[in-house]
Amino acid sequence: MPQYWLFKTEPDEYSIDDLAREGECLWEGIRNYQARNRLRDEVKVGDQVFIYHSSCAVPAVVGLAEVVATGCVDDAQFNPKSPYYDGKSTREAPRWVTVKVRYREHLPNVITLKQIKAQKSFADMELVTRARLSIQQVTTKEAAALLQQGK
Repeated sequence: MPQYWLFKTEPDEYSIDDLAREGECLWEGIRNYQARNRLRDEVKVGDQVFIYHSSCAVPAVVGLAEVVATGCVDDAQFNPKSPYYDGKSTREAPRWVTVKVRYREHLPNVITLKQIKAQKSFADMELVTRARLSIQQVTTKEAAALLQQGK
């Protein structure tokens, strides 16, 4: 059974529109160990992803994607010109991994962080309780509520 996740992105860096245009992308640039561990150990092919625009005027869940590949090396860690460069990482022992996601759809009704925080049913959602984490688990119940509100 697929799991649900919420992946954060800053829309001025990479938005749901960019993902829709490209169709698929490696979800690169994750530089938090807990988020990296989730990408490495927990996220599986077929899992469903809520795309969340953060660090913007109106933070919100804006669309859906699906994980299509796991265990991918984040090549940005080897590029000295990349903001995601990690001089301690080597190709033989890369520190940073990622997954590939495929665009599914924009949500007709975006769900703002303000709306989520106002609903008691989302009180335990990681987006509320662990707001800074960039790769977040979403329970089946939370996912159903988000999908109902988004569509």
